[in-house]
Amino acid sequence: MSTPQKFEFQTEIRQLLDIVIHSLYTEKEIFVRELVSNAADALEKLRHLQVFEKEVFDDRLPMEINLTTDDKARTFTIQDFGVGMTRAELIENLGTIAHSGSKEFLKALGESGAKGASLIGQFGVGFYSAFMVAKRVRVYAHSWRSAEPGHLWESDGTGEYTIEEADGQRRGCKIVVELKDECSEFSLASVIEASLKRYSSFVPFPVNLNGKRVNTIQAIWLRNKNEIKDEEYLEFYKFQANAFDTPRLRLHFSADAPLAINALLFVPEENPERFGLVRTEPAVALYCRKILIDPHPKDLLPEWLRFLKGVVDSEDLPLNISREMTQDRSLIAKLSRVLTRRFIKCLEEEAKDRADSYKDFYSRFGVYLKEGAALDATYKDELMKLLRYESSLTKPGETTSFTDYISRMKDGQKEVYYLVGPNRAAIEAGPYLEGFRARNLEVLFCYENVDEYVMTNVHEFDGKRLLAADHADVKLDDLPKPPAEGALTEEQTKTLVAWVKETLGDRVAEVKTSDRLVDSPALALNADKFMSPHMRRLMKAMKTEGAGDTPPRVELQLNPRHAVIKHLDAARTAKPDVAKLMAEQILDNALIAAGLLDDPQKMVARIYKLMETIS
Repeated sequence: MSTPQKFEFQTEIRQLLDIVIHSLYTEKEIFVRELVSNAADALEKLRHLQVFEKEVFDDRLPMEINLTTDDKARTFTIQDFGVGMTRAELIENLGTIAHSGSKEFLKALGESGAKGASLIGQFGVGFYSAFMVAKRVRVYAHSWRSAEPGHLWESDGTGEYTIEEADGQRRGCKIVVELKDECSEFSLASVIEASLKRYSSFVPFPVNLNGKRVNTIQAIWLRNKNEIKDEEYLEFYKFQANAFDTPRLRLHFSADAPLAINALLFVPEENPERFGLVRTEPAVALYCRKILIDPHPKDLLPEWLRFLKGVVDSEDLPLNISREMTQDRSLIAKLSRVLTRRFIKCLEEEAKDRADSYKDFYSRFGVYLKEGAALDATYKDELMKLLRYESSLTKPGETTSFTDYISRMKDGQKEVYYLVGPNRAAIEAGPYLEGFRARNLEVLFCYENVDEYVMTNVHEFDGKRLLAADHADVKLDDLPKPPAEGALTEEQTKTLVAWVKETLGDRVAEVKTSDRLVDSPALALNADKFMSPHMRRLMKAMKTEGAGDTPPRVELQLNPRHAVIKHLDAARTAKPDVAKLMAEQILDNALIAAGLLDDPQKMVARIYKLMETIS
């Protein structure tokens, strides 16, 4: 070896080292990813050079990256057989502020019109990350040029470095990191292996740790999907998602515009939130040219797509100096829009071509689509088309879409009607469906808490208002049906309605005859424009402050053809005290059907009084 020659880092380099060591990276293990990425760059450069250069030094070396750990010596070593560096390149690449050999090489390729160079990161700065954990770094380098000698670059990162010739070096670079005492864990194979599997599993060259290959799974998202077997997709899914199930759906696509994207997305077999487990965290990892940028990016996809697993790789993402955060958030937003619309299109095709498969998916993951429809205005219209509900015209277990509902609407119908209830039987047993059935008007059945939130937030679909069938705003056409024999006359009805309103007082906002009752004597309609009965019950169950403090505003509607109402009218004059009890009980019965009766104690006492009147 020759005598080492000392060099001082530029003032800017010293500042950069201070930033790198103390604040640039949030996790010290990032240095492993950076050094592996740089090694991959060097190998990629060599692969390109071998096409054009006839003579390459040590040309039979394998295209691989080798890492070794020594917990006794407390060292970490990484070696590649790439392009290497000359003395001048060592000074230029490792001694110049933010200089990037990869950046210069990409520029040269761009000028020559070459395509597809998988070069990652900024060489100089990524290299400096080693000083987060090192008390000394040695770089053994030999250029691909046969006439150049090998060299040793060495520094403790404090202010200067040395370079000297070193005999017997193979082509490429070998970096020996002598670890600080407090960073000795990076001399353990298990720690390095965990970091490699997290960040560098898909590097396009073999990565060996102490002689054993670590990156055995291919980056299949970059391959042609027609060449990939289902078994390969399954193996990749289980590795990437750390899962044991078989995904029910997958979307594998690539795009060149508006961004260069390669994506592979999976829908897992089951929805963990369905069983009341913790909220699912984003699990579509963001890559740039096979190098992991963020395993759980929160802004990559909308919140309602948090159930998706997979990877997205885009070479168009400009990365900041540490690769830990993208600089241009508008590009992330653009990437998000492309991915989201492609997945929505995938669901549309599934619903159209594989209805049974979509039905099974929807039964488990439909709640996410409803969340998106209610909260995400950007995709509301597309998501509403994907929602499915049972209705009064479907058989139990069968569902319909809003589009199909509208196709069956009667001429002049301006509303899409729906009812919220715990299940089909409860909705069909209530009085609210009678008038709609009698007029052959379809009503959607909503069984989940989120359904009403969707309906009230979305407001309309395809120009048709979404309206609860139990709301007082509903106006139905008169039935072309003569009144039942013995029904109250118009005058009797008018008198009875006035008497009931006076008797019930503030407990009802209004009393009127019903245009929707057929078989039931009465019903209570929600007269509150801001809180539905279902929402009120939900808030009470959650013990929300203010919920249930005041009685609900209801409109009581009476059926003058029903025997109970005729008995009420007769008792009004013959037995006024009994009639008052009957009116109150009719209201409470209607409130029970509407889910609006807060305190049943008074009702129980009243029933006993009514029973006493039976002779």
